[in-house]
Amino acid sequence: MIQRVQSIWLLLTSLTLVCLLFLPLITKNESGGELTMYTCGLYQTTQLAPAQSVKVAAYLPLLVFHIFLAVLAFGNIFMFKNRVLQKRIAVITVILLTVLNFWVFKSAQGMPGGLENTTAGAGAFMPIVAIIWCFLAVRGIRNDERLIRSADRLR
Repeated sequence: MIQRVQSIWLLLTSLTLVCLLFLPLITKNESGGELTMYTCGLYQTTQLAPAQSVKVAAYLPLLVFHIFLAVLAFGNIFMFKNRVLQKRIAVITVILLTVLNFWVFKSAQGMPGGLENTTAGAGAFMPIVAIIWCFLAVRGIRNDERLIRSADRLR
């Protein structure tokens, strides 16, 4: 049944990952402007009269991986008929989210000047929140399995 609690947790995971597309991960102030890192690339905003944002570097593989994770989490909602597969995909999503965190950190180290004088944006915490949602989904799937086993025992 799609109206289980793990469906809510998986939906929250996918929504969190979609929000991450639009939120800055890291911001760094430099003398010439401000560097802002998103999962799609690195943008530089100049402090001149018409403030313009220019893409300095593109992170296309990171962006594709990020979108894949959001689609995987959303698609996992509809695996409710096969709880074992749904649980495995949720655990794989947690592992892949950890890989995404590591990849973002390594990309941030590659910024000009490294990680000195940087501030973490709201997007820096979104993968951690998504991991928490996935763990809650795994717990919900496990509770469903226990409930079904106990109902089978009563028959």
